[in-house]
Amino acid sequence: MEAENHTALSQFLLLGLSDDPKLQPFLFGLFLSMYLVTVLGNLLIILAVSSDTHLHTPMYFFLSNLFLVDICFISTTVPKMLVNIHTQSKDISYIECLTQTYFFTIFMTFSIGTEIPHFFCELAELLKVTISDTFINNLFVYVATALLGVFPVTGILYSYSQIISSLLRMSSVKKKYKAFSTCGSHLCVVSLFCGTALGVYLSSALTHSSQESSIASVLYTVVTPMLNPFIYSLRNKDMKGALGRLLGTASSRP
Repeated sequence: MEAENHTALSQFLLLGLSDDPKLQPFLFGLFLSMYLVTVLGNLLIILAVSSDTHLHTPMYFFLSNLFLVDICFISTTVPKMLVNIHTQSKDISYIECLTQTYFFTIFMTFSIGTEIPHFFCELAELLKVTISDTFINNLFVYVATALLGVFPVTGILYSYSQIISSLLRMSSVKKKYKAFSTCGSHLCVVSLFCGTALGVYLSSALTHSSQESSIASVLYTVVTPMLNPFIYSLRNKDMKGALGRLLGTASSRP
């Protein structure tokens, strides 16, 4: 019987953020808008950096990689959600689901017709519905969360403490205010991403509130990739100049 369940499983059911039919058009429009803003915003900045030789420096190279990662990151979750809302379907294939949660989950087994109370196959939620022993998986999640979350956050906080210490020694009040404003916006986005992501995975074993987990996941999977282009471009004179030249060149073409 167990072997039959393993071979018969062909899909999961993503329950999404809400079962209310009246909310579905709103959710579709909201997430479609956020997805388009994220992809177009990040892509526009990548094009601006690649087309302006003044921005061919290590800093902008790594920023371009960040924007590319944001496009790939949001594209693994939101398009499937939009398709499900549009077609009024909740299914996601076994391969699609495990692709979203990466390959190390491929040896977990599930019962037929498993429902996932989320808008994408998030690992924390997927582990809650497995019928296999998840001790090793949960241990891996906590170790990975510590290595990829806690330690980098500690490094970021230490770096910002050194930056703030240097800013306090600046004599120019105008430059000091501008630097604090820029660093503050960066730190807010980093805190939003790391705080919600760490909260979801570290609390997964302590709470079964899927609704709260889904809302928190929206913040680090959708909102932060959308905010990054604005944070790293609107306060950067070189980036704004490159964007202006790119758009000017595009509009002048016949």
